[in-house]
Amino acid sequence: MKIFRILCLLFICFVSRAQTEKNVDHQSLLWTRYYSHLTLNNKWSLHTEFDNRVFLKPTEENLYLIRLQGRYKINNEFETGGGFAYFSVATQDPDVTNDFNVPEYRTQQDITWKQDIGRVTLNQRFQVEERFIHNANKEELLPGTTFSWRFRYRLQGEYSCWKKENQYLKAIVYDELMINAGESIIKNTFDQNRIYAALQYGVNKNIALELGYLKSFQQRASGVDYFDRDIIRFTFFHKINGYKKK
Repeated sequence: MKIFRILCLLFICFVSRAQTEKNVDHQSLLWTRYYSHLTLNNKWSLHTEFDNRVFLKPTEENLYLIRLQGRYKINNEFETGGGFAYFSVATQDPDVTNDFNVPEYRTQQDITWKQDIGRVTLNQRFQVEERFIHNANKEELLPGTTFSWRFRYRLQGEYSCWKKENQYLKAIVYDELMINAGESIIKNTFDQNRIYAALQYGVNKNIALELGYLKSFQQRASGVDYFDRDIIRFTFFHKINGYKKK
């Protein structure tokens, strides 16, 4: 019930902001990702992610990231994790490029709650991020970093279309809301909302492929400038079993 009230409050805030004058920049991107899942035992696993994001019109590098996190399975429904991510941002506007990339260092913690209802799996994730973005102007990197918090809530549904031995096909949809906080956040408490739909195909017990469409609407630091992004996302999932069950 508390989560429902919080979501209602955030939705009201979002609608009120949407009614103000804003400048919207429409962009198209392609995200490609390699995601590995190394099982250490029946409780612990290590997850690694390599992600590259490219603008399509015109073709220009947006950013790449490397993420590493450890995850602990509390029981069949709850799981928690924490990790570190490094982002290298080339540009947020394909028409404006720099001769340098802006680094961001990010730590994260999350807890997820999974429920199986027939052929549908509901997955809720609450994640906290501590972001350290390297200072920069339009010409060069500057000394120091700027710190901020980001809080993320994602509600995801998965529907099993069919499953046969080690192969499967499932549909995935989710909505994720992100909120900024911290002394450096003045006009963009609302960060972004992401809506995603995809199909995931399990090739075998170790390999899965996912292709989806993501709609991202993000507020910039000015409070009146927004990114409206249409994103095609392709993911290669790789499971590695690091132990043998007794």
